[in-house]
Amino acid sequence: MLAKPICNITPFTLLDYPNKSACILWYAGCNMRCLYCYNPEIVLGKGAITFSETISFLKKRKGLLDAVVFSGGECLIHKNIVEQIKEVKALGFLVKIDTNGSNSKIVKQLIQDNLIDYVALDFKALKPSYNAITKSNLFDEFESSFELLLASTIPFEIRTTYHSELISDVELNEMIHFLEYKEYKGNYYIQYFKNNVETLGNLSSSLKINSSRIENSPKIRVVFRN
Repeated sequence: MLAKPICNITPFTLLDYPNKSACILWYAGCNMRCLYCYNPEIVLGKGAITFSETISFLKKRKGLLDAVVFSGGECLIHKNIVEQIKEVKALGFLVKIDTNGSNSKIVKQLIQDNLIDYVALDFKALKPSYNAITKSNLFDEFESSFELLLASTIPFEIRTTYHSELISDVELNEMIHFLEYKEYKGNYYIQYFKNNVETLGNLSSSLKINSSRIENSPKIRVVFRN
C-alpha cells in the first residue's frame, strides 16, 4: 500500500463525468504497460498526495463539485480503494471510476455495495492482441468486469485508444462485433492517440482512422474523439 497513492488532483473538470462538475484523483501505478500510454509519470510513479490530504481537499469542495473521478494509472489496484471510495461517497459526491477492468472482484464489490455511479471501462483490444498491447494477460478479467457492468444498472461507457500501428480498421470492426455479441448498447468511444507526446512504448505518430471503414452498428453509437 502506498502511503501517498495519488500523483495529482485535477481540481475541476466538466469533461470527465457526463453532465456533472467533477475533480479527478490520479492514482499512481498500473498493472499494465500499454504501449500508447502517455502518462508514464503516473503509471511508473509513486504518488505525492496522501488520502487524508485528498479528503481535506474534498471537504472544501462540498457544494461546489458534483462528483469525484477515480482515475490513474489504475485506481482499482490499490489495497484500500474500496474504503477510500466509501469515504468519498459519505461526503455526498457521486463517484466515477476509470478502469481497465483488470480487478473484477473489486468491480463486483463496488457494484454490490452501491459505491459507484458511473464507469469508463477501457477496451484495450481483443484477446489475440491484448498481451502485445498491454503487456499483460488480463483480458479475461476485463471481460468479467464488462459482464458485471452489463448485468448491473450502473451507467457506463466503453472506450478504446486507437493507434494505427497497434489496431487495424478490421480489428476495430471486430471489437464492435464483440460488443454487439455481448449486447452492449451504450456509447463506444474510439479515442485518437496523442501524437508527439512521450509514451511507454515510444511509438511513432498514428495515422487518422478512416471512419468510412468503420461499420455502423444499429445498437452501439460509435463516437470518435480526441
